[in-house]
Amino acid sequence: MFTPEGPSFRELAVQALSSVEHGYDLLAPKFDHTPFRTPESVLDATAAVLAGLGPFGRGLDLCCGTGAGLDVLGQVCRERITGVDISAGMLEVAAGAHPEADLLRGDVRALPLGADYDLAVSFGAFGHFLPRERPNLYAQAYAVLRPGGRFAFPVAAPARPGSPGHLALLGFDTAMRIRNALWRPPFVMYYRGFGLADMRRELATAGFAVELYALEALGRRPDGSPRARLVVATKQDREALQPQVS
Repeated sequence: MFTPEGPSFRELAVQALSSVEHGYDLLAPKFDHTPFRTPESVLDATAAVLAGLGPFGRGLDLCCGTGAGLDVLGQVCRERITGVDISAGMLEVAAGAHPEADLLRGDVRALPLGADYDLAVSFGAFGHFLPRERPNLYAQAYAVLRPGGRFAFPVAAPARPGSPGHLALLGFDTAMRIRNALWRPPFVMYYRGFGLADMRRELATAGFAVELYALEALGRRPDGSPRARLVVATKQDREALQPQVS
């Protein structure tokens, strides 16, 4: 992270003491040189699964950042692709890398879009939403998809309790909670507490049918379970799901 191309410790500290929007504005020029950018291995594995489910028409990247997910949409979508993000700085970088994309500054919790998309994706953004906000996020994704459209995002297998990964995430979340208790504006970025069972239930409540696909390119754990899965939620017709009264 502390390479000549990446942000300095001081720059990260200033970013961490800002709001989410302003913090990413500050980090944007160097974001792609940090570990926060979704790794190419995850993007490639996601694109491989989606290619088998597509092709798709129009694609939408929610919380697109500097545009990593737009690369995936460009591979699997035949029509226009769009990215939405709250940070003007991140969108400026994305525009330079993806002149073919439509980019929109906006809050994904209140999307100013119609049901015009066949595929929506999101990468690494869910930690910026509190658990109580996620049902609305799923409802927004449902609202912008055409019938039968899909909402896809990768999820990593949870770190085992007591493992170095688990302790690192616990330490990070604890530090963020202390920071937000002592400093305003808050910077919401919590990596724990995103349970697969809760996510599936909330997506179903929003009107999605949920399938999980192992991202085989990312390998498996010693017990044979995949290290990461792709969640693919398909928009169902709510009226068709309602019990019919005769």
